[in-house]
Amino acid sequence: MSIKSKRSNSASILITVLGLVLLAVPASINAQQPTTAQRVAAFKQSLAKSQAALRRYQWVETTTVTYKGEVKSVKQNNCYYGADGGVQKTPIAGPAAPEPSSGGRGGRLKKKIIANKKEELTDYMQRAVALVGHYAPPDPDLVKYSQQTKNITVESVEPNRVVRLSLPNFYKNGDLLSATLDVVANTILDVNVSTWLESQTDAVTLKILFDRLNDGTNYASRTVLDAKSQNIVVTVENSGYRPL
Repeated sequence: MSIKSKRSNSASILITVLGLVLLAVPASINAQQPTTAQRVAAFKQSLAKSQAALRRYQWVETTTVTYKGEVKSVKQNNCYYGADGGVQKTPIAGPAAPEPSSGGRGGRLKKKIIANKKEELTDYMQRAVALVGHYAPPDPDLVKYSQQTKNITVESVEPNRVVRLSLPNFYKNGDLLSATLDVVANTILDVNVSTWLESQTDAVTLKILFDRLNDGTNYASRTVLDAKSQNIVVTVENSGYRPL
């Protein structure tokens, strides 16, 4: 089971989106940035600086897939940004999974059932990943529409420092996109998505936690995609950052 993400233009889209969203933050949230325009400019500059800095690093991406609480696969890649601006991945070899024995006719039938189930789950995950692609990074046009219709709420988490932005009914009725921002350090703390695939009982959630390197570079450290109705959890962790 694999997940493919489009990252070549994610950084620029995210910068544009947060610039739009920050327009909804009250100007008095930060005395050091008294105007909205200054705050937006500072935040966008900080994100752009972090994205540029990440291109000087390589890191290890670890993807863990669990089904009904049982780990089904763990894959690791060495990652770095290529000349085209996209993330290049080189698999890190791990122990090969043992092939189950056929065990005669009954064994072959069992293998076929397992193969069909794996194909079904893979198809589901591909559709789930395609869905969350509308949220992370979010579509700038949808953010602009939410802003125009005043569908953005701002909540103070830590006075004069941390705010949470929420965009309900962002892509589908009943969904929620939210982000927690440190408007003093100009960094993203987390992004959360609650949505659904075929029906509202088919819930899918996404949680992205951000961290900072020693030089202050902001990066996505841990991403968790939880398809509750299918009992599938995909966790992607980025670690071991070192200069190229």
